Amino acid sequence: MKVEVAIVNAFVIQDEREGGNPAGVVLDADNFSDEQKLEIAKQVGLSETAFVSQSKIADFKLDFFTPNRQIAHCGHATIATFNLLSAKGLVSNPDSSKETVDGIRDVKVGAETSSMEQLKPRYEALPELQERVLTSLNLNKEQVSDQAILVNTGNSFVLVGVKDSQTLADIEPNLALIEEISEELDLIGYYVFTLDANSAASDASTRMFGPRYGIKEEAGTGMAAGPLACYLYDYTDLKKETFLIEQGYAMKPASPSLLEAKLTLDGTDIKGLMVGGSARVSKRLTVEI
Repeated sequence: MKVEVAIVNAFVIQDEREGGNPAGVVLDADNFSDEQKLEIAKQVGLSETAFVSQSKIADFKLDFFTPNRQIAHCGHATIATFNLLSAKGLVSNPDSSKETVDGIRDVKVGAETSSMEQLKPRYEALPELQERVLTSLNLNKEQVSDQAILVNTGNSFVLVGVKDSQTLADIEPNLALIEEISEELDLIGYYVFTLDANSAASDASTRMFGPRYGIKEEAGTGMAAGPLACYLYDYTDLKKETFLIEQGYAMKPASPSLLEAKLTLDGTDIKGLMVGGSARVSKRLTVEI
């Protein structure tokens, strides 16, 4: 069986020709088994591939697969999918929705950007793991600005703040140890950040390591940008509702990405958020299963 896959780069910077985080998108995936979806994702070879099916409870059903397992939510693959659906004229309502294995989430679709709903944040301190987390990033205490903390807005990430962009760029992660800790805490991975961003317009610059899901590093992580925006609001002096988060600058080769997180507040408390950005089709390929 031959399967058509669109490769869509999500969180692209609109005036840049390159960059963003590529995701595979397979439309009309109703008849594929989970085993077939995993085989397709392996052949596509990107951090995530989204499979779009019909839904009885939302506008679309989305299943996300990394090369080695299914994942409940994926930010950049959601943005990639809805931008592709919109470009094909398949989204009838700008206030759309997706069904996933973890429930229904709202998706807003604009002319050039899409954004997806995430849940209010849940925080978990990790006092016993601080030394191991630093060891897994080959960092010392003088290089970090914040204690490592677990944050969940739908998926769990450990956030680690470092003092400057050079420290961020120089990180050489111990992926085996990150995978071990991620398994223990049921993480997607680590989101390492600094407020010393490359662009003056950005609030933070980041890197994401997710070896538990076969992701050594990726260029734009929507499900991690949401937790970071919440953390910056709740734990720093950045009391604002919209955060711009850059990612991918430290990759080799660099793949600059820009993610926008908009918080929904109830007084001063976060009750939800939307994370989004732009996307463009970079190529199309055919895989055979």
